[in-house]
Amino acid sequence: MLSEEQKKRYNRQILLENFGEKGQECLLASKCLVVGLGGLGSVISLYLTAAGVGKIGLMDSDKVSLSNLHRQILYREKQSGKSKAEMACENLKELNSDCEFEVFDCFLNEEIAEKIISEYDLVMDATDNFKARYLINDVCQRLKKPFVYCAISETSGQVAFFEPNNGKANYRTLFPNEDELKQKENSSKAVIGTLPSLAATLATNEAIRFLVNGKSELEDKLLCFDLTTLNFQIFDLE
Repeated sequence: MLSEEQKKRYNRQILLENFGEKGQECLLASKCLVVGLGGLGSVISLYLTAAGVGKIGLMDSDKVSLSNLHRQILYREKQSGKSKAEMACENLKELNSDCEFEVFDCFLNEEIAEKIISEYDLVMDATDNFKARYLINDVCQRLKKPFVYCAISETSGQVAFFEPNNGKANYRTLFPNEDELKQKENSSKAVIGTLPSLAATLATNEAIRFLVNGKSELEDKLLCFDLTTLNFQIFDLE
């Protein structure tokens, strides 16, 4: 049951058709892991917190730097040089006291991935390298855990939803040539500051949709967009 304060806090989304108080209760009972707390993870974690997801895992071993701040809007100048995971937790706690946060000041690796992911209902892939993405995919496939894939480069972005229990596609469907991709790891660090916010917002929308209703419009599909042309396309992955 929602408290009166919670009914007031989440009123605007409770009013949505197919959401209601039941949907909000689902969010508050949900556990979501955010892997990567850069430009994508900053926005994903902000909106998951604002929406009232009950438990949010925050994973990143990097530190805040001045060059992050044009796109990693979760952090502040005074936090430069400090742990992203810890600063993310500190800032998010001020946004919503309903949420519980678990801090992982580390990168995801094979030794810890299965144990950590097994404790969450949904994984948000906000990483920036192929090695981490393949690891997330493979562990989620084994554990039957859904995850949202989100990636950006310069002015373009991609979002997909992979559901091992119902869907047919996974990250390897999209990128089957693992060894080749790892050798061609994108070295470009150029990115327009608004790009990760848009990609992350689209990804988080699908996460919330799934946690509330058990489905996503991007299951077995890939959404691609470019901010230069404002072209949006959806491709079937089956």
